[in-house]
Amino acid sequence: MKLMHWISTGGLAALAAATAYAQQAQPRPQMRPQARPTPRMTIPVNALLPATSALFDSYVAQNKMPGIVGAFGAGDGPTLFPSAGKISDDPNAPAAGPDSLWRVYSMSKPITGMSAMMLVEDGKLNLDDPVSKYIPAFKDMKVATSPDTSLATRPATRPITIRNLLTHTAGLGYTIVTKGPLLKEYERLGILPLSVSAAMETKMRPVRPKSLEEFANRVATLPLIADPGTKWSYSIGLDVMGRVIEVASGMSFERFVQTRLFDPLKMKSSFWQVPQSEVGRLATNYAFVGDTRTPLDPAATSVFLQKPSFPYGGAGLVMSARDYDRFLHMIQDGGMLDGVRVMKPETIALATSNLLPAGVVFGGVGGGTGGTQGSNMGFGAGGSVVLADTPNGPGKGTYAWGGAAGTIAWVDPSKHSRGNVMVNYFPADRIPLRQQVVAALLQDAARLRR
Repeated sequence: MKLMHWISTGGLAALAAATAYAQQAQPRPQMRPQARPTPRMTIPVNALLPATSALFDSYVAQNKMPGIVGAFGAGDGPTLFPSAGKISDDPNAPAAGPDSLWRVYSMSKPITGMSAMMLVEDGKLNLDDPVSKYIPAFKDMKVATSPDTSLATRPATRPITIRNLLTHTAGLGYTIVTKGPLLKEYERLGILPLSVSAAMETKMRPVRPKSLEEFANRVATLPLIADPGTKWSYSIGLDVMGRVIEVASGMSFERFVQTRLFDPLKMKSSFWQVPQSEVGRLATNYAFVGDTRTPLDPAATSVFLQKPSFPYGGAGLVMSARDYDRFLHMIQDGGMLDGVRVMKPETIALATSNLLPAGVVFGGVGGGTGGTQGSNMGFGAGGSVVLADTPNGPGKGTYAWGGAAGTIAWVDPSKHSRGNVMVNYFPADRIPLRQQVVAALLQDAARLRR
């Protein structure tokens, strides 16, 4: 079950109802002359979202995962953080909570996409600029005539644009979907912008480029799988966008994201490299082999404690549910959070609109990637977008994506609703978490309406 179905079957309606209920149940204390403030009433999340909380508890009780955290918000009311279990199977592991750290993998892509849109707003990028304006090596690209079986090429009929990088229509490959001899070329050149475990990193790092500049220049030597602007294919486009951001902004990609996005939004738990001082908050990532859950990247020795070869704009971030909620809340509120504006409302509207080139459609991706599936979708700046309002479903412009280790996120600007769920295991669709959370949210919505 994919995220878009969760949204379309009423998950957001439950969220809005639950948060409205929380706001009613938690009135602001009223000050009286020469009197103490009225004590603030606190209602536990499991009382507001009992079915969702019970579901989370059942995952842990049935040993399907060590722990899980959700973050659901509507309007500017309090975010609800149902959680269960711990951040690893270790006996002394801390409880999972809003500030636990999780590998969000491809949920890094919306962060990179919105960063690029900031530069569009600044006038330093244009969606239809050729990428070669910023990275000259992309000037004369070639297209593989049979990408799954041969490296034979022909000249590309058009240049790659900024729009193409943001929407996976550049014709670039990805090691998780590319096949045959082209995949071997990606591996030979170290086009592997992904960290999995310390053991795998030992093999990948020696062949990987040492900077975003070198990475982008190597990518430009590889044949495309299709002419730019003609086909949607999941890709390293958002990783290449990191280098474009460096050139256009005049600062390193990670510094741009930190100074223009993380710092203003007070996102203090978002890292390309987890500081050793924060390792106690980091979840362990697991892999399922059959029905057995095995530690793949233990927190104590995690590859994310190492400095990456370069910041991977498509899959490189570790974040908390609280931090991702703040990012989504900013989008929900048209580019502003807590009185601080980081983007204009019209920029957010553009970023969460369908940016696909004419004639290109998006039909979803496999669940193992963490992405979305379904109809009525286009693609915006690093995430899928809903094209039209649906009855009792997501509003037009709902923007969503997920991560390869099971994380999911969405924001519906028209309904002022948002949410994310944090877990860490491969493959992302091993457990029907999305389908079951839908049912739980619907139960909670029905109870709150009574």
